[in-house]
Amino acid sequence: SNAISSMSMQARSKPLPWLEAPPALDGKMEGDVGFDPLWVSSMLPDAGWIKFLRESELKHGRVAMLAATGAIVQDIFTFPGVEKVIGAAKMTGAHDKYLSLEIGGSKVATMHQMLLWIGLLEILTAPAIVQTFKGETSRAPGDFGFDPLGFSKNAAAASTYRLKEVKNGRLAMIGVGGMVHHYLLTGKGPLQFLGGIPNYKSCVAHDVGPIANYLMKPVGTILPKMC
Repeated sequence: SNAISSMSMQARSKPLPWLEAPPALDGKMEGDVGFDPLWVSSMLPDAGWIKFLRESELKHGRVAMLAATGAIVQDIFTFPGVEKVIGAAKMTGAHDKYLSLEIGGSKVATMHQMLLWIGLLEILTAPAIVQTFKGETSRAPGDFGFDPLGFSKNAAAASTYRLKEVKNGRLAMIGVGGMVHHYLLTGKGPLQFLGGIPNYKSCVAHDVGPIANYLMKPVGTILPKMC
């Protein structure tokens, strides 16, 4: 009975009130509402890992927000000369086209440049991340002192902006996943895809391949008017 009463007195998870709140998530970080149904946070050896996971979440969220913006802009605007190099390819198609050009001996070096500059950025930011992970600094995860517009001068406003960044980053990670899968199936960007609904068949811009064709067969059976 003591064990039962002890469990009932423990804090409950806000997003999943039928579960106990993970003790490692104290709600101090913006966006932390105690959502950890698998209790991954409680399996970590020390608090440094929580900061490392937040660092990873912020980095992936920031990349996803840039990627989502780029995927949408590709449907609206194209830089002069791009079509001469990769045609109408977008998203993963553009990646594959650039890669094939470089492997084929072309003078195009887009992927090499991306690897160089992103790798350099990772090397320069690694020491700060390692120090945060080890608890050797009071630096907040994701904070590299980049604030040219001074949004962090007001503490209350800075906390609000950090919360917005986390929420938008999480949404962008989900959104980019959907955009990429739509492109793999249809060969069109997000705006082009939405413009073809409800006539799904009109959205397909290229040969999506045997696997995608196989996956699309049930859709045609259930909704023959769309496929």
